Amino acid sequence: MAENEKKTPGAAADVVAEEVTMDKLVSLCKRRGFIFPSSEIYGGLASAWDYGPMGVELKKRIQEFWWRQMTQLNSNIVGLDAAIMMHPRVWEASGHVENFTDPLIDCRNCKHRFRADQIPEENMKTHKCPDCGATQLTEARKFNLMFTTHMGPVEDEGGMIYLRPETAQGIYVNYKNVLQTGRVKVPFGIAQVGKAFRNEITTKNFIFRTCEFEQMEMQFFVHPSEDMKWFEHWKERRLQYYLDLGVRRSKLRFHQHGPDELAHYAKLAFDIQYEFPFGWKELEGIHNRTDYDLKRHTEFSGKDLTYLDEVSHERYIPYIIETSAGLTRTVLVVLSDAYDEEVVEGEKRVVLHFHPRIAPITVGIFPLVKKDGLSELARKLDDELCEDFRTFYDESGAIGRRYRRQDEVGTPFCVTLDYQTKEDQTVTIRYRDSMEQVRVKMADIAATLKKAIKDYRRVGE
Repeated sequence: MAENEKKTPGAAADVVAEEVTMDKLVSLCKRRGFIFPSSEIYGGLASAWDYGPMGVELKKRIQEFWWRQMTQLNSNIVGLDAAIMMHPRVWEASGHVENFTDPLIDCRNCKHRFRADQIPEENMKTHKCPDCGATQLTEARKFNLMFTTHMGPVEDEGGMIYLRPETAQGIYVNYKNVLQTGRVKVPFGIAQVGKAFRNEITTKNFIFRTCEFEQMEMQFFVHPSEDMKWFEHWKERRLQYYLDLGVRRSKLRFHQHGPDELAHYAKLAFDIQYEFPFGWKELEGIHNRTDYDLKRHTEFSGKDLTYLDEVSHERYIPYIIETSAGLTRTVLVVLSDAYDEEVVEGEKRVVLHFHPRIAPITVGIFPLVKKDGLSELARKLDDELCEDFRTFYDESGAIGRRYRRQDEVGTPFCVTLDYQTKEDQTVTIRYRDSMEQVRVKMADIAATLKKAIKDYRRVGE
């Protein structure tokens, strides 16, 4: 900051002792353009959500931050974008056709459906429905979670394909292609962001569990003797990612999968869990998948997927350390973690404390009034700053209301131009978290904001 900045303390704020609820988050997301119910004018579609202007920016920034962390900052990780529709044999080889099932139970009375493992034990003993109380539950039966569709002019069994339930298999079947064209050597990783589809029996908690979602996955190929070293490496690196994203450490924890929880392909698995308003739930999985996947695709495809070490001349099938995060679920994490309610001068302030690097809007630009050339000055500043920052121009309403609107969408900085601006080319930067207002020369705004983003720490941490 320039030496001649004039600092004016912002209004004091008291944190309101109210818990964050899903109802509050859903209401804010609809009101401020983060997330809308899909097909809402037709009554909506269960488990489907549309991302509005604020939501799509937030999701995009989280994805870009993950991609930078994985590929730009790791010279031995490359990217991939595999097709959603794949050969059906892929899913036989992966075990999804045989194993990707949930136990399904129906209530014959109210027609509600449940996953058997989510029904309380006492209800199961008496076959009593958790919703209507009737003792008319069916026996559990297997329900495959993969969506099916057909390719070609005739809808017969020969043309049936699946919508991918995960993005990882697209990486495994391209492993040899990347190895031959990407000039990579073990250990190396392949990163991918993309949509996946699961025909969930029950969907709930807003965007936490939906049938259509996006994943951010990285598969890291290692020598079998080094699997545990790299597993621990990525376990710690993935936790640090969320801290760098601005998520509070007290809301994160590891959960190790017990023998009865391990997937059929896993030697060892940990979840990173977050304490949502509805409890501790999985955010990301770190798995030691051994050589299961490449061996299965070797068997089903008949292709040689071994790796030849050019130095030692050893030939082997690499082990895979997987980091699998939900992009849409991460959006819910940062919304939940950022949400706060404060009282400022007797009025409630709803604010989202996003880290500036992922906020949908970085800086709001406000002329104090529309007249006397201030709008023209503000527009000019907006044109300059939008080269480096996501900006939002607003000249409507009292300045306090404009600040509050930006607080609710998590904008970390607001710049106000007033009559003093015309005299000495200075503006006021108002900081979202502290509400401190600082006078800065217009020529120093970009540098001031970049430094504030780099040095950001949430108030109270």
